[in-house]
Amino acid sequence: MKRKVISTILAAVMAATTFMAVPAMAENDFADKKVGICMYTFADNFMTLYRTELERYLVEKGFDKANIQILDGNNDQATQSGQINNLISDKVDVLIINMVTPLTAEDVTDRAVEAGIPLVYINREPSEEEEARWAENNWDVTYVGADARQSGTMQGEIIVDLGLDTVDLNGNGKVDYVMIEGDPENVDAQFRTEFSIKALTDAGLEVNAIMDEIGMWDQTNGYSIANQALASNGADIEVIFCNNDAMALGALEAIEGAGRKVGEDIFLVGVDALVEALNDVIEGRMTGTVFNDHIAQAQGAADAAINYITGAGNEHYIGCDYVKATAENAADILALLTE
Repeated sequence: MKRKVISTILAAVMAATTFMAVPAMAENDFADKKVGICMYTFADNFMTLYRTELERYLVEKGFDKANIQILDGNNDQATQSGQINNLISDKVDVLIINMVTPLTAEDVTDRAVEAGIPLVYINREPSEEEEARWAENNWDVTYVGADARQSGTMQGEIIVDLGLDTVDLNGNGKVDYVMIEGDPENVDAQFRTEFSIKALTDAGLEVNAIMDEIGMWDQTNGYSIANQALASNGADIEVIFCNNDAMALGALEAIEGAGRKVGEDIFLVGVDALVEALNDVIEGRMTGTVFNDHIAQAQGAADAAINYITGAGNEHYIGCDYVKATAENAADILALLTE
């Protein structure tokens, strides 16, 4: 059974929230507990926000900052595997892991279970088969994150909501698009790519893929791919979909460098709702983005870790909703993130 944790933004708007219940404990109960955190890379804009909030919230809950180890995997699975081994040898009380390669989760799970260390996966979801093992064996392993299918769908809906008459700038009756993907081994990239376009076709729109390239979540790559696409296909491009905001920010630079203007002769959508991207949406320089709630996810991961430490336990999947960010609500989301 997959459990939903409503987004922090939605909670603020609706004045209601359904986070996991964490037993009330004195702050110093966790001061001697050791938390091992592995991030796939420190270079990722979104994961920087995530790890900063994760550490802040753990300290707020009573953990000693000196006992919180946050390690940079440098986007290399061998490096991260060594880090995980070291944390297990160090006998941390709980592991929180953002996998470099989710396909290797089975081995990580086995090592953690053998060592008797609870494990919280974050952001990059292991396979359904792997998650099924946790439930079948009643292991102290869970995943905290958002369903990337929802984020892709929302990207597509942002374009659908504009209407074909607005988007079909060349009048051929189709949505002609460029897709800039993240890491092809990451399920988030796969689902965002698939479901953004599915939202268009489900709405009855005909689509035409002009270019689909791998940008690996990187802003510079987003610029290069968009620049190449605009140089070779020019006015045929109507929409640029980016699997994250970092690549969208790069694409925006290419769009404006080519003398194009978002909202007038091209449309651009991303995912994450980085502060820079939200400002661009507000200013009309991006069509929209999708808020990937790092606050709810980071706090949810910390709460799951606390539940394991206290013996309360967790469900094996804890989800958080995405939120569409367009000109209508981008300022509200930005205010909540920067207050």
